[in-house]
Amino acid sequence: MFDRTELPFPDNKIEIFTDGNDDYTHVLSEYYADTCIDYGQLIKIREKGKVVGKEKRLIYGDPDPADIETTDVENHNGILRERNGRLVRKTKCFSKKKSRLEAHLHLLQFYWNFINNFKRGTSPAMMEGVADHVWSWHEFLMYHYAV
Repeated sequence: MFDRTELPFPDNKIEIFTDGNDDYTHVLSEYYADTCIDYGQLIKIREKGKVVGKEKRLIYGDPDPADIETTDVENHNGILRERNGRLVRKTKCFSKKKSRLEAHLHLLQFYWNFINNFKRGTSPAMMEGVADHVWSWHEFLMYHYAV
C-alpha cells in the first residue's frame, strides 16, 4: 500500500492546508504525530457573502504562510461536483446506497487518472509512471485483471 506514498516523519513532514473547520485539527492529530505535520488553515473573511480577506493560521509544525492555500482542494471538489450530480448540493440526484456513490467515485477517479487527456497526450497516471498510454473506455471495460 505504501509503495507509492512516503509516510511522514519529523524530517519528512506532510503538508496539509484546510479551511477553518476545527474538526481537522482534532482528527489529524489522531492519525499523525504533531511533529510529522506542517498544518495550516486558510480562513476566508466574508461580508455580505463576499470574500473580503483571508487569514492564515499555523496549527502544527512550521508551514510557510505563503504556501497555505486551499485552491487545489476547492478546484478538485468543484470538478467532482461538476462531473458527479450525486455530490451537488440540494439535488434530487442522490445515491440510495453508499456503495453506489463509492462505485461512481471510483469510475470518476479512474477516468480522471487514466482516460483524461490531461496535458499534451498524457494522463496523470502516465505522468506518475503507472501507465504507458492514455486508456480508452473500451480498454477499461474489456480489461481482464489477473488475480
